[in-house]
Amino acid sequence: MTNTNGALADNDVAAIGELRNFYGALRAELGKVIIGQEKVIEQLVVCLLARGHALLMGVPGLAKTLLVRSVAETMDLQFSRIQFTPDLMPADITGTEILQETSQPGRRAFEFVKGPVFANIVLADEINRAPPKTQAALLEAMQEHRVTAAGHTYELAPPFFVLATQNPIEQEGTYPLPEAQLDRFMFLIHVDYPGEAEEGRIARETTGAGAPRLSKLIHGNQVMAFQELVRRVPVPDHVYDYAVKLARATRPPEAKAPDWIKSWVSWGAGPRAVQCLIVGAKARAALQGSYLVRTEDVEAVAEPVLYHRIITNFHAESEGVTSREIVKRLLAEVGDR
Repeated sequence: MTNTNGALADNDVAAIGELRNFYGALRAELGKVIIGQEKVIEQLVVCLLARGHALLMGVPGLAKTLLVRSVAETMDLQFSRIQFTPDLMPADITGTEILQETSQPGRRAFEFVKGPVFANIVLADEINRAPPKTQAALLEAMQEHRVTAAGHTYELAPPFFVLATQNPIEQEGTYPLPEAQLDRFMFLIHVDYPGEAEEGRIARETTGAGAPRLSKLIHGNQVMAFQELVRRVPVPDHVYDYAVKLARATRPPEAKAPDWIKSWVSWGAGPRAVQCLIVGAKARAALQGSYLVRTEDVEAVAEPVLYHRIITNFHAESEGVTSREIVKRLLAEVGDR
């Protein structure tokens, strides 16, 4: 709990130290199989601690799937992987009812068989390869944390995370996620090419015999305790104001929005983006060992929060301007004023 003056209680201060130690151990453990990508790992862990879902975007071969599997391996949680394909049906994700023999001879009844979404960490690999109705089945579970099938509702056990991957360069045979469904993902994490030195290490260290096994570092109850801790990290009023100012600056109808936003953007970020900025900043501050959220924490999570919530128009596309460039320019111009 926080004290009446807004500071963290002594037990929460100690818990933040434990969280920082866990994060250090996690990075060391992931370093056995993942080379580089420190920023991606931080954003992924921040998203998990903030109870969000993440969409990892990157070209093939950048270890997106390996990263998610490795994170799941370090946590004592139930993990499932769903390979999205054009013929995947909603029941293949949520589960279905099948006719089963009962204990009474000659009597049969329908029994619900749970699908792979009933796990703590769900890897939705190449989510844009499945048709919209299948995507919607997963996104409903993400939002409601429950599944409805044959008139019955089944709760998903916490903690529950969906970590999806998407390939941005293949468009044939894909079904891009609508903007409203993209908004369900707290973070859009861009996975970029490694640096030259890192790629040299990849060539040397990942082409030998055998792959290292990762140790379990945390269990479900600890994850949920850290999530509750993150929510209690105090936020000064000027940081709330900064997050609101940043989100509102992305909206073309807003009077204070820059002229170039009105020229390049069709739709800006909604109120959910402000919530994600604050909660993400809280998680990032706790990971850094800070007992108070700073504007630097909001800036650190602004890119993955806003990337997919800014819809560019024809003028931006014709000039080669992307939402990533718009977010970076916003951060440089809005600043902490």
